[in-house]
Amino acid sequence: QVQLVESGGGLVQPGGSLRLSCARSGRTFSRYAMGWFRRAPGKEREFVAAISWSGGNTYYSDSVKGRFTISRDNAKNTVNLQMNSLKPEDTAVYYCAAAAAIYNDYTRPIEYNYWGQGTQVAVSS
Repeated sequence: QVQLVESGGGLVQPGGSLRLSCARSGRTFSRYAMGWFRRAPGKEREFVAAISWSGGNTYYSDSVKGRFTISRDNAKNTVNLQMNSLKPEDTAVYYCAAAAAIYNDYTRPIEYNYWGQGTQVAVSS
């Protein structure tokens, strides 16, 4: 089974930056689309960003577009999420997800086959 491990979370002041990383290990598929989702306190999991297997296409939620950047290095089996201009509303547990294939929509959690355990991001003064 593919294993995903997130890292890079922590506590940051509003306006600050964090860089999350997701490392993949175990048996892999030849192509993975990768996504980042988050779950804020008292809310359901929501889409943050995604990237196609080749890295040629990226997708962002309206709330993070212009502030967050998703990238990948297939040779290293890593996916990153650079988060700038962080706001208190960005506080959440962030999850990395992998999909062997996207059948409909990169923003739908059901499209993803594997999930990491999550890393906590807290934005507070």
